[in-house]
Amino acid sequence: MAAALTALEAQKISYEPWAAALYPFMDIPALVTAIVVASIYLKKKQEKKAPAALSAVGADAGAGSATGYAGSTSEYRSQQSKRVRIWPIVKESLQGAALSALLLGVALGIFTRPDSVYESFYNPLFRGLLSVLMLVMGMEAWSRLGELRKVAQWYVVYAVVTPLVHGLIAFGLGMIAHYVTGFSLGGVVILAVIACSSSDISGPPTLRAGIPSANPSAYIGASTAIGTPIAIGLGIPLYLGLAQAVMGGS
Repeated sequence: MAAALTALEAQKISYEPWAAALYPFMDIPALVTAIVVASIYLKKKQEKKAPAALSAVGADAGAGSATGYAGSTSEYRSQQSKRVRIWPIVKESLQGAALSALLLGVALGIFTRPDSVYESFYNPLFRGLLSVLMLVMGMEAWSRLGELRKVAQWYVVYAVVTPLVHGLIAFGLGMIAHYVTGFSLGGVVILAVIACSSSDISGPPTLRAGIPSANPSAYIGASTAIGTPIAIGLGIPLYLGLAQAVMGGS
């Protein structure tokens, strides 16, 4: 997003000042949805193992209630019949450090007047600190890249294709908003770039807390090592070119 804002300013394409604030409103639901879907998947994966485990329990239940297996069987069936409770997962995800920081940042922007703090502190340091952060994450991504090939090669295909697909979908939705509400083309580009971007900052800590069994080599290697360069190197020029084509055509 920071690279897209810089590119828009260099091309002198105007955009709504609040367009960048779309990031937390897109990032938070995406992370929560990922955790919920992963939890449902893990629950179903456990249920697939239920028949074999249940058969083993039934085979050992010949001794009757004296062995305690009859009660275990009914309890096991009862546990397997329970559905995944989504709201506790959502609540726990929102209480994580990364998402809490995003929500608090939005609240500070809404209920306070941070103009002076932004001009004196955040604005001068933003690009420098962002560069340091991306350098550190790039080093971690490079170390995970070799492991990514061992985890699943289809992650590489997903990391290459999905950013562009998501960005094009968001660009199309943004164009609808452009013609219906007058949403600027610069805002459409920002929307597309956010949609095609990986959640490199808040994503890893949130996934570590919400899905401890997930392999960091998969999501860090696929997002930071592949998805982010695709989003910056191909996504931003693509959406800028589409916006300029629309401006030229109109």
